Amino acid sequence: LACAPGLSAQPAPSTGAPAAAPVTFSRDIAPILDRHCALCHRPGGPAPFSLLTYDEVRRRAALVRTVTQSRYMPPWKPDAGVGEFAGERRLTETELDLISRWVAAGTPEGNPADRAPLPHFTPGWQLGTPDVIIELPAYTLRADGLDVFRNFVVPIPESPTGQPRYVRGVEFQPGSSAVHHANIRLDYTRASRQLDERDAGPGYEGLILHSADYPDGHFLGWTPGQFAPLAPKGLAWRLNPAADFVVQLHMRPSGKPETVAPRIGLYFTDDAPTQLPVMLRLGRQDLDIPPGEGHYLSRDSYVLPVDAQVAAVQPHSHYRAREVRAIAELPDGRMQPIIRISRWDFAWQDVYRLARPFWLPAGTRITSEYVFDNSPENPRNPEQPPQRALWGFKSSDEMADVWIQVLTRTAADRERLQNEFGRKMIAEDLVGSELQLAQTPDNVPLRNDAALLHLQLGHVTEAIKHFAIVEEQQPESAVAHYNLATAIEQTGSIAEATKHYERAVALDPTYAAARVNLGAMRLRQGRINDAVREFDAAVTIAPDDVGARNNLGRVLLNLGRTADAAPHLETAVRLNPQNADAQFNLAELYVTSGRLREAIGHHRDALRLRPNWEPALIGLSWLLSASADPALRNPGEALQLATAAVTASKRTNPLALDALASAYARVGR
Repeated sequence: LACAPGLSAQPAPSTGAPAAAPVTFSRDIAPILDRHCALCHRPGGPAPFSLLTYDEVRRRAALVRTVTQSRYMPPWKPDAGVGEFAGERRLTETELDLISRWVAAGTPEGNPADRAPLPHFTPGWQLGTPDVIIELPAYTLRADGLDVFRNFVVPIPESPTGQPRYVRGVEFQPGSSAVHHANIRLDYTRASRQLDERDAGPGYEGLILHSADYPDGHFLGWTPGQFAPLAPKGLAWRLNPAADFVVQLHMRPSGKPETVAPRIGLYFTDDAPTQLPVMLRLGRQDLDIPPGEGHYLSRDSYVLPVDAQVAAVQPHSHYRAREVRAIAELPDGRMQPIIRISRWDFAWQDVYRLARPFWLPAGTRITSEYVFDNSPENPRNPEQPPQRALWGFKSSDEMADVWIQVLTRTAADRERLQNEFGRKMIAEDLVGSELQLAQTPDNVPLRNDAALLHLQLGHVTEAIKHFAIVEEQQPESAVAHYNLATAIEQTGSIAEATKHYERAVALDPTYAAARVNLGAMRLRQGRINDAVREFDAAVTIAPDDVGARNNLGRVLLNLGRTADAAPHLETAVRLNPQNADAQFNLAELYVTSGRLREAIGHHRDALRLRPNWEPALIGLSWLLSASADPALRNPGEALQLATAAVTASKRTNPLALDALASAYARVGR
C-alpha cells in the first residue's frame, strides 16, 4: 500500500517462525507416491494407470487427494493401533496434509532436480529369475456379468533328481488386470486334476476339494500390491514330487472379453525347513443372514492346547461383511488384539504379517467376530432388493473366515495342535456342506464332499447314507461305488465293501485307487496272490500312485521278496517323503537288507511325521539298542523311545515291552 503523506512504512511485526515452504511435487509428493503407490501404479503394474511422473500425477491430482483423504488408497484395511504389521501402506497425517496442500496450491512441480530417481522395478520377475515357471492355461473371461471364480489345476514339474525341493519364495503374475486375487494350494491326490479333466474348458468351477491345502501351514496367494519376500532361512516349505497346484482365480469382467494367462514363479533353496507353521481357520459356516438385516453377528472361538506364536493373519469374507476382528484372551484375563478392520472391503483382502510375532500361552482363547450388513443401505450388497444370504463359495454367498498362521515350540506340539484344530475345521466344513446341500440336494460333488467329511469325523452311518444316494443317482459311476465301498469298509462289512470295489474296477479297469483298496480287501480275506495282482495292476496304471507302490512293496516284503519290494518302497518315499507308512516300510526293508544306518534314518523320518507312532518308536529303539555295529547304538535314546512306546500303548503292546527290555539290558539294568 502507498504511504499517507508524512508517514513512513513500518515492517510487519515478527511472528518468530519462518513461513512454511511451498509444497512441490519433486521434493514432497513424489517420495510419498514412490513409497506407497508405485508398486501398483507403474507401467506394467496391476493398477489401471501410472503415478510416477509429474505429468501423470498432475492430471489426476484431484483424484489422488480424494482417494487418499478417504483412505481408500493406498489399500490398507486394518485399523490403526490394533496390530502392527510388516509393510504397512497407511499414509501418515503429515503425508495426507502435504498432498492436500499441494493440490490446493495448484500442483506446483518445483525444481525437477529435487526429484529422487524413479523407483526401479525389475522387468518381469520382482524376485529375480525363478527356478521354475509354471504357466496356467489361457482362459477367456467374458465381457460382462458376475464375477468369475475358477479353479485351475496345473502339475508342478518334478525335480531332475526326483527328490523333494524346498521353496523359499513364490511370485504370481496375474496376466491380466481382470484378476482380482488368487488363492494357491497343493494337491497330491490327483482328485482336483480329475475335476479339471471333467470340465470342457480350462479349469473348473465350484468347490476347492479338501485334498488341496496350504503347504506346511504357509499362505500362498496374491492380491494387487501384495509382494511376499523370500522366506528367511529355516522357513521354506517342502515341495514333494508329483504335486499339483490348485489355483483359484477371482476374475472381474471389464466390459470386453479378456484372455487371462497367469504365471507362477518358484524359488528354491537347499535349506530344509526347521520350523513348520500351522494354519488355524476360525469362522462359522452356519451363516444364514435374513434380508434387510443390518447387523448380523457371527462369532467363533478356540482355546489353544499348546503355546503358539502368531505370525500372520488373513481375514476372508464377501460383499456384505462390514467389520471383522480377531482377539486373544490370555489365561490371566488380559486381552491381546490380533486384527480389526472396521471398514471391510471385498475388493481389498490381504495377508497381514506381524511386524513382531507374539506368543500366546496354552489356554488362550482366540475369538473371531464378523458383522454383516444385508440391508438396502449397504452399497456393496450384491443383491437389491436384499435376499437371504447363506454361507458358500460364490461371491454372492457369504463367508466369515479368519486364517491365522502360528508356530509351536516343538514338533509334538505342532502335531497336537494340527490334529485337534483339524478336527474342528472338518466339523465346521461339514456344517457348510450340509447347509449348501440342503439348497441343492442334487449336487453330486457337494454330497460326496459332505460324505467324506462325515467319514473323517467317524460318522460312518451318515457317510454311507450320502454315498448310497450318489450311487443310486449314478449306478454306472466307478467313483460312486468306490466311495460307498470306503465307507462300508469301516463298518467291518468286508464282503459288502469288496462287492462295490469289484464293481468300481469292472466299470473302470484303470481306476488305480479302486484296485489298491480291492487289493487290501483281498489281503484281509487271506487271498495274498490276488492282492499282489491288484496292487501290481494299480502300479502299472498309475506309476506315481504312492498308495499302490507302498502296498505292493509291503506285501512283497512280508512274502520275503525283498529285492522285488525295494524299488516300490523306494519310489513311494521318493514320490511322497511325507508318507509316514512308506518311510516306516522302507526302514523295515533296509533292516532286512542289513542297511541299518539307512533304516535308522527312515525310522527317524517316520517319527518326525508321526511323533508318537508305536511301530516306529519300537523299530528305532531296537536298532539303537541291539545293532551289531556299536557305532549305530545309542542306548539312552533307545530307552527313551521304548519308554515312549510303552507309555503310548498303556503297557498293552508286547512288542513295546520287548523293546523296553532290550533297551534296559543295553544300559545294564
